[in-house]
Amino acid sequence: MFYPSLLWEMPKSKEKTIYLTFDDGPHPLITPKVLEILARYNAKATFFCIGNNVKKYPQTFELLKKEGHSVGCHTFNHEDGWKTKTHDYVDSVSTANELIQSNLFRPPHGKIKRSELKKLSTLNFLNNSKHYTLHSKLKIVAWTVIAYDWDHALSPEDVYQNVIKNAGDGAIVTFHDSIKAYSNMISALPRVLEYYKNKGFTFKSIDF
Repeated sequence: MFYPSLLWEMPKSKEKTIYLTFDDGPHPLITPKVLEILARYNAKATFFCIGNNVKKYPQTFELLKKEGHSVGCHTFNHEDGWKTKTHDYVDSVSTANELIQSNLFRPPHGKIKRSELKKLSTLNFLNNSKHYTLHSKLKIVAWTVIAYDWDHALSPEDVYQNVIKNAGDGAIVTFHDSIKAYSNMISALPRVLEYYKNKGFTFKSIDF
């Protein structure tokens, strides 16, 4: 409603599709477990990575790409856009994307000021450089359904029900490959995949 320029869902098509996304990784133990689950269902996903985690765990990051998943930027240190100066926020995205090299970006917590959104919508990252030019290349991705897997007040069943009650064809669904979300995510994810597989859905990554 407030940010119509963000991508909230993918176009519907004859082939029923869910677009799974994972925020806050990569994590050297959790992310490979997610990849194993996705592989069992021939599912592709999009991982919005924190730059500092990519720097610390480059092998895990490379594994994501090797297995055919798409990647996006999630700032360098998971900055809150509402509490960060616009220049610093844009610099965080730029620094992270030197490592990630993607035209996809998701703001942590979905919190982003209009000034940040305006600046980021004009950025074009080139040749592993912090230099950017005025050219609309960065696609800012939100979500249709957020699993709330990080919320310890919820059970894996709550997370599962939240997704299946709200996600349909073209939905962008957000999970987290993080320590905080692990117990809920690792229990709910296979059930979500099984549910939609049985209904004839496929699972694709976001690519532009």
